[in-house]
Amino acid sequence: MRIKTSYTFLLVFVLFALGFYSCDRSGKKAEPTDTPTSGEVNIAIDESYSLLFDTEIYTFQSLYQNAKVNARFLPETDALKALMDDSVKVVVMNRALNESEKQSFKTENLYPIETKIAEDAIAFVVNNENPDTNLLFEQISKILNGTDTTWKQVNPKSEALKLNIIFDNPNSANARYIAEFSKEAKLPANAFAVNSNTEVVDYVSKNKGALGVLSVNWISDKDDSTSIGFLKKVKVVGISKEGDSERFYKPYQAYIKTKDYPFCRDVYMINRQTRAGLGKGFVSFVAGTKGQLIILKMGLVPAIAPVRMIEIN
Repeated sequence: MRIKTSYTFLLVFVLFALGFYSCDRSGKKAEPTDTPTSGEVNIAIDESYSLLFDTEIYTFQSLYQNAKVNARFLPETDALKALMDDSVKVVVMNRALNESEKQSFKTENLYPIETKIAEDAIAFVVNNENPDTNLLFEQISKILNGTDTTWKQVNPKSEALKLNIIFDNPNSANARYIAEFSKEAKLPANAFAVNSNTEVVDYVSKNKGALGVLSVNWISDKDDSTSIGFLKKVKVVGISKEGDSERFYKPYQAYIKTKDYPFCRDVYMINRQTRAGLGKGFVSFVAGTKGQLIILKMGLVPAIAPVRMIEIN
């Protein structure tokens, strides 16, 4: 009788211990299993850089076949919201966090890492029949401020051609850039959004009075079929530097690097995953040699690139 009682007690103890261990395991938040080169991570990318990051992600996953980068291409406002909601770990956008956004992360004891990966530019495109392919900085300023709303005509007797500014999305970085450039800090009345960069080009190609606003990434890669197709449909506008009425610059790499082209901006990857996970690994790849070479090939200016000095006698 005593042996039976001991067996019963032991059995109850083992079952209780197993149950307690099981409850503890199920109630505990699973530890992350991703590493800098393996696992899975969600990231959000400003739609302006979808062509670039299609290539970056493809190359990274080809090199590290145990890594899976799930990309969402979103307008800037939505991409940043996804980062702050923790539905993505990394965001790609063309500005750093402002103080309010940093403070919001700080309240959660988070300090996202901002990494500059490239220099970019706003490109302006016009209809192939539009003779105005060069604009003074002062002219484009008046257009973006809403002061000039018609194109100048080659024939003074011609009816004034109404000018419309077209951009990709009301929540995009391009829309924000135009609004910030305006003296009124808002979009001019003759500016409106379509749904994508492709639609911007399509609209401009069909409307002689349209001025399209794009990220230069969409027209900078001369080997990409999308860029080649866009450049056949529209013309890229050259812009002068402020106060210069003789020289005009298109958003080419050299003029972005030297800042001769006046509408330049930086591209950042912002990572809230400060531990050594896949998010951090992917950012390191894009900011490293292979990732920077892809940026160079795509027509943007790499943030980290070797400088070649040439002495001319």
